[in-house]
Amino acid sequence: MLDPQGFFALTFGQRGRWCSISFRASANEQHDSVRRDGEESSVATKVANSSGASPGGPKSRANDSPGALSGLTLEQARALALEAGFQEAGLVALPYEAEARDAERFREWVAAGSAGTMGYLERRAENGRLLREQTAVPFPWARSALVCFSSYAFSEAPLSTETPDPRSGWIARYAWSSKTNERGERRPSDYHKVLLKRIRAVEGRLHGELGEFESRAYVDTGPIVERALAVAAGLGWAAKNTCLINPKLGSFGFLAVLLTSLEVTLKDKTTELLVPDRCGSCMRCIDACPTGALDVPYQMDATRCIAYLTIEHKGPIAEELAEKMGRQVFGCDICQDVCPWNRKARREGPIIADAELEPRPELVNPALEWLADLDEAEFEREFNGSPVRRTGFMGLRRNVAIAMGNSGEAKFAEQLEAWATVADEGLRSAARWALTRLRGE
Repeated sequence: MLDPQGFFALTFGQRGRWCSISFRASANEQHDSVRRDGEESSVATKVANSSGASPGGPKSRANDSPGALSGLTLEQARALALEAGFQEAGLVALPYEAEARDAERFREWVAAGSAGTMGYLERRAENGRLLREQTAVPFPWARSALVCFSSYAFSEAPLSTETPDPRSGWIARYAWSSKTNERGERRPSDYHKVLLKRIRAVEGRLHGELGEFESRAYVDTGPIVERALAVAAGLGWAAKNTCLINPKLGSFGFLAVLLTSLEVTLKDKTTELLVPDRCGSCMRCIDACPTGALDVPYQMDATRCIAYLTIEHKGPIAEELAEKMGRQVFGCDICQDVCPWNRKARREGPIIADAELEPRPELVNPALEWLADLDEAEFEREFNGSPVRRTGFMGLRRNVAIAMGNSGEAKFAEQLEAWATVADEGLRSAARWALTRLRGE
């Protein structure tokens, strides 16, 4: 959990078919534009209400069009998703069997204060229900969800657990993404935009084949729980680290979701899709988490997660957590890097390279000195269009200061001394803590 993987995990209950849901760390523009019970105009596609249905209900159904099919099939939806460039896809009828149970666990999780400062997870509809507790809250017309998986595993890339150079930091691999522009320059790419274009292409094809229907396409921006829908759609299981694991592709993947008012065909609606939990007795992710965020298998304390701390959390970071964060400057991949299923995916690859999401070499084990030397204008040039931009200029500097403190490198003391007197409380406190740590005080 993320994005994780850079995931923020929301976990409920004990071990079962699925006991958790997660949100990707920059994946975490989720709060950007929630409006009116979750209507997000930036990513919503509406179809004209030719049937005269009420605004809250389905606009029109596929079988309103002459010659249209009677429902949406998994074979049809998956074929279109793969053709659009996704590596895998699944389809689930709504509401799915365990949705009411998962909604209750989500409410309990929020009530316990486990969302930390991620207030957007606590937003409610006009009727008082949490927007994300159930798909029907913001989208009462939704009858199906197509969930698509796009891998960012990069089989040749190093692991965050194998970065011996103390002068370097770690940026979660999902944020390395880039593409080559028309001038031959490699520039940051935003996976939200890349995958939204693809899922909308699928949406367009379905409209062409099935006629008019209500739909919404999202990539980490909607008031939905993508991970829950992915599990219900048979894309994998929710693991002990709360990440979705696909048995062939592992857990390093983005999710794109298309909600529709189309009914799923009876055959696909009654087919058992759930992937069984294959974590077994393995505890590698639990043991490897440096901050103890994975205190119980299948549950995560998001307020202790390095992804949350380096991206979503604003201001000072508690000293007892800072000393355990290592040199993670944006997100965290540790619980995924140690997972045998990801090692299996790397070993059995090759993972298909995505030309629009290729790693930027300078973001793989980036030099802390380079990151510290960036001024605000340079930060914008380097990270405009990149998930890293979400943490903000001062947030990245705060994270770099903590990484410098954990590096053991005395050479960073001069930079930390300069930051120890700045106005920003988060950076100032991090720099002072790092100086104390480097000096052994």
